Amino acid sequence: MNETDFGTRDALGEYHPKDPISYGPLFTWPPRPGKLLTWLFGMPGYILPWNLVMTAIAAAVWLFLYPPITEMTAFRFGWIAQIAVINYALVLVWYGAWHGWLYTLRRQGTQFKYNRTWPKLKSAVFLFGKQNADNMVWTLASGVPIWTAYVVVALYLYANGYVTLLNPADHPIWFGVLLFVVPLLHEAHFFFAHRLVHVPFLYRHFHALHHKNVNPAPWSGLSMHPVEHLIYFSSIVMVAAIYSHPIHMMSVAIRTGLGPAIGHTGFDKVDLGGDRSVDAGVRAHYLHHKLFEVNYSDGSVPLDKWFGSFHDGTPASDDRLRERLKKRAAKR
Repeated sequence: MNETDFGTRDALGEYHPKDPISYGPLFTWPPRPGKLLTWLFGMPGYILPWNLVMTAIAAAVWLFLYPPITEMTAFRFGWIAQIAVINYALVLVWYGAWHGWLYTLRRQGTQFKYNRTWPKLKSAVFLFGKQNADNMVWTLASGVPIWTAYVVVALYLYANGYVTLLNPADHPIWFGVLLFVVPLLHEAHFFFAHRLVHVPFLYRHFHALHHKNVNPAPWSGLSMHPVEHLIYFSSIVMVAAIYSHPIHMMSVAIRTGLGPAIGHTGFDKVDLGGDRSVDAGVRAHYLHHKLFEVNYSDGSVPLDKWFGSFHDGTPASDDRLRERLKKRAAKR
């Protein structure tokens, strides 16, 4: 597979896919049923590959790895420790696999990599002078514990009836519908949480740590200040607070815990050999790291378009961004 079949590189070596970033037809008006069905069930589309993968992992973890909910009526070391160990194992395997394939083994070189350079081996802006070590410290010392704490609190709320636990047998349609809706709720929460941490005070003291990763790699995804982790993972309890099942909550938990590895690969596609590849679908977030003022979210809800911060990767969007920044500077 050759990247030139799907995009081009500019004079600086930046890779530009042929197709601009788009949201899909979910919010298109008037509705286009044929395109909507293709987008929902096609590959790549809304369900395939990543929403299905995240939901499947969530269901498997809840059904086969986490302890029964009857044990969660009180905060006890045993079941909390079990969840923490499982979450650490998930992160180490998932992030390690993405980083190992693309950055340690470099199995596809810089093919489909937006920035053709690799992260610097040494940089004074990172702990220990190394980007990957810095990213792993913030992920494992802050990200996973706070992620686990939110999951533990959500499960405690379900177990004690402080939030209503949906019975799939009684409401199978709502259970299924909510599986489709949960990714959209996560996107909306992420957009507003992300805009919040770009408020100058919060950015300067907290979110700037994440933006040190101007050439991100998988472990950059959860490399955040603990305050930002508290904001970012709050969507877990948000979903538990609606009429839902722990699988719905776990679906958001898995997206927030594991999804950032995909979102920060820095590659447009993962080459599987021959003519096979899988879209990483991360260009919107890559452009956010590069341009800072755009694409606070990505996916299917066009919040950036509605709020004027969307960049689809085209020169026209570059022009709109320059004009927006020029107008802002003129007001100061």
